[in-house]
Amino acid sequence: MKNEMSIELNLVALSFVLLFVSRGKAQSTDGVFDVTKYGAKPGTDISQALLKAWKEACASTTQSKVIIPKASYQLTGVDLVGPCKSPIGIEFQGTLQAPIDPTGEGWVNFKYIDHFSLTGGGVFDGQGKLAWEKNDCGQNPNCAQFPMSLKFSFITNSIVSEITSKDSKNFHVFVLGCNNLTFEHVTIDAPGHSINTDGIHIGRSNEVNVLSTRIGTGDDCISLGDGSKHVTINNVTCGPGHGISVGSLGRYTVEEPVEGIIVKNCTFTNTDNGVRIKTWPASPTPGTATNMHYEDIIMVNVSNPILIDQEYCPYNQCNKKIPSKVKISKVSFKNIRGSSANALAVKIICSSDFPCEGVEIADIDLTYNGSEGPITSQCSNVKPIISGKQNPPACSSVAPIASPPTA
Repeated sequence: MKNEMSIELNLVALSFVLLFVSRGKAQSTDGVFDVTKYGAKPGTDISQALLKAWKEACASTTQSKVIIPKASYQLTGVDLVGPCKSPIGIEFQGTLQAPIDPTGEGWVNFKYIDHFSLTGGGVFDGQGKLAWEKNDCGQNPNCAQFPMSLKFSFITNSIVSEITSKDSKNFHVFVLGCNNLTFEHVTIDAPGHSINTDGIHIGRSNEVNVLSTRIGTGDDCISLGDGSKHVTINNVTCGPGHGISVGSLGRYTVEEPVEGIIVKNCTFTNTDNGVRIKTWPASPTPGTATNMHYEDIIMVNVSNPILIDQEYCPYNQCNKKIPSKVKISKVSFKNIRGSSANALAVKIICSSDFPCEGVEIADIDLTYNGSEGPITSQCSNVKPIISGKQNPPACSSVAPIASPPTA
């Protein structure tokens, strides 16, 4: 009898152990980790639940997926860090709201992950209105930095698709040190007055693709910083915003070359710029930007449809009388058509110390219906290769010599 009771007690104890183990591995069924199983509830902060689900999914030896179901949640901020043991994804169906108070450097940070996917149709709501009202970076070089919404650092062989970034406090998407990363069918949405809210900023990354994406924001729709290499931007609509920009380059001492940029089949509507390359004068060290090609572009009432500006100096923070040391070469503008908001529609202002080389202008057809006079173009320190239709006539005037900066 005693032995039978002992066996029964051992079986009961074993059943508790097995139950505990099954709950500890939790919450996964066939590699699926649902944040609601880790305590996430609509209307509450799910930072800890998301971190727990991510940690277990990342440790899985088989392909895993974290699910954020369709509902509205709060998120203080998270760092989702690899490396993970197997391919991992997040299926984000709901809405995540950032804290209204604009503090910190980053809100949702993805780091050191290989074979990662982020998809699901969800919305990252940065709630940036208060940050835009407080932003004084244009006048104050020591201004407070507000958090970027989504940061992708050292991500490889990955895809981000079918998600929305809304009203970011700072950059919507920041890409650094990534390789073979694709953004496809992404929506970025913020008003034109949202300050310093670049849609997607890419820096020191290789083989980044932005495809079939809609961006409306208060700064560059896409900006390409130093070290951007082999970037393809295809079928992107931009507006409002400041266009698609390479740069600014040449402001800092240690900058990596930019090369292999393709911008194709894009539409710009009511933007400050269309396709733009910008470098600072008085560069501390030489730099290069080469092999950049823009083709099959539509402009709709764009203020500066085609622009190379090697005298970029916002808020007079530099000396325009000292030429830029960034060498621009192998640039083509082909089949660009539509309407300009200004009479001066094409402006190619290169460095007098490092003139642009290998610039090709082909099949440009832009119109202007304002009162400033006929549509024109302006060039300096460049001898472009010109072919096909040219409206306005290519390099019809010489750009004036830069005036010294004001106080």
